Amino acid sequence: AVLGAQDFLGQAFVALGEVIGSQRGRLERALTGVPGKRCGTILLLAEELSNCRDIVTMQLCANKLDKKDFFGKSDPFLVFYRSNEDGTFTICHKTEVVKNTLNPVWQPFTIPVRALCNGDYDRTVKIDVYDWDRDGSHDFIGEFATSYRELSRAQSQFTVYEVLNPRKKCKKKKYVNSGTVTLLSFSVESEFTFVDYIRGGTQLNFTVAIDFTASNGMPSQPTSLHYASPYQLSAYALALKAVGEIIQDYDSDKLFPAYGFGAKLPPDGKISHQFPLNNNVDNPSCAGIEGVLESYLQSLRTVQLYGPTNFAPVINQVAGAAAQVTDGSQYHVLLIITDGVISDMLQTKEAIVTASALPMSIIIVGVGPAEFEAMEELDGDEVRVSSRGRYAERDIVQFVPFRDYVDDSGNQVLSMARLAKDVLAEIPEQLLSYMKTRDIKPRRADP
Repeated sequence: AVLGAQDFLGQAFVALGEVIGSQRGRLERALTGVPGKRCGTILLLAEELSNCRDIVTMQLCANKLDKKDFFGKSDPFLVFYRSNEDGTFTICHKTEVVKNTLNPVWQPFTIPVRALCNGDYDRTVKIDVYDWDRDGSHDFIGEFATSYRELSRAQSQFTVYEVLNPRKKCKKKKYVNSGTVTLLSFSVESEFTFVDYIRGGTQLNFTVAIDFTASNGMPSQPTSLHYASPYQLSAYALALKAVGEIIQDYDSDKLFPAYGFGAKLPPDGKISHQFPLNNNVDNPSCAGIEGVLESYLQSLRTVQLYGPTNFAPVINQVAGAAAQVTDGSQYHVLLIITDGVISDMLQTKEAIVTASALPMSIIIVGVGPAEFEAMEELDGDEVRVSSRGRYAERDIVQFVPFRDYVDDSGNQVLSMARLAKDVLAEIPEQLLSYMKTRDIKPRRADP
């Protein structure tokens, strides 16, 4: 058939997180889009490029390179090229220049296998040897070719390469080489990814905590950050949906413990900083983000907004759960949505320092117009959070101000996607940093 004349058979929309988070990376979806017709199903299989997570460290030296400089010896450096599928070459590494020697020893360097050969162990790796010149017109000394497979044999023995200059070879009958390069050492390490751990069965447990302090304003008033108009969700609900809808793809049981803090509870007006939104102390979990939203709106009708704004109780609550299982099979993410002015800064810092040794991350979304200096401090990107002389072992807090994401045109879909992306950006790194410091490798996913 002529291109453009094909029949439309159906379509499916899926989020990347759903594919990766699905059982064994297999996801089946019904195709839709042709009214009144069953369009069949599509099966998605996800796999990351294999053997591309290896990182190589190697060291080379050279002997008796050609002398290129009129005064003094040469100033040699190496240029590594990866060969592409179309036969072209791309520079993937340059060593440093070693001055005034024909027998340089270069520093060890580290390079991803992906960069060296795109995971294809037999693909040509070309290496040029140059003599550095200040004006940039570096003199070509010679070249040699190898492959990842050949380089990796150097784990057991030195490999010596002859450096050849094709022009000299043509001209001089007695030409042998322009020196030799020796591979002194070669070692490979695997870098694991966030996906490896999720595939290996690490469960993400997502907990929500919502600020019910009086500074948010009376929920029945349009000026309140908790005000839900018939036409638009409140800032709290929007932030919860934006972040939650992405995280829930990675949380296999889709049950989210959800708490409020800073309110007086019925019947006796007791102040609480970690009350379950669903009113069930024994099981504070809500079904899906929709369930959390429902319980949140229900709580707004029953509790009295009060204060102060204490973060530590709910952080310690999640830390307690995270401390139960530290073998890498569980990882906790706490989302705190707040209007910002924090009352228990010292206790919160203490709680964060303790939590930084546990498999957990904290996301803080600041809503409303407040100045969020305290939150920026907790974020710890500039200066690691500390308490009484103890520093947080890892950076586990990510803070974002909600107002940066609501655009004037009111286009919320786009801005909420950006919010979710920025909020969740640090979670994979934070999970990896926990696994790495504990030397926890991902478990093999069942084939």
